[in-house]
Amino acid sequence: MDARTVVRMATIDGARVLGLGDITGSLEAGKKADIIIIDIKRPHLIPLYDICSHLVYAVTGSDVVTTIVNGRILMEDRLLTTLDVDEVMAASNRIAHHHL
Repeated sequence: MDARTVVRMATIDGARVLGLGDITGSLEAGKKADIIIIDIKRPHLIPLYDICSHLVYAVTGSDVVTTIVNGRILMEDRLLTTLDVDEVMAASNRIAHHHL
């Protein structure tokens, strides 16, 4: 399957299949959107010939620098804005040690 088809399936076609095409799946005024901003100036993403191919075959989660969900910035410049990472890790460790 070519990369453009995969991107389309993950966005507008996926929303349509779920019956959500009127509210999400494409960037249009009035629709809800989850957006990621990717740092494309990374060695494994150079040269950039085709953005769809890069998104499908080369981009990884560590390339995401900003995440916006329904207009709310959850991560900016790779820093979480809605969670205290140290507290989440401490709580996870407490739970793990409690179950040992």
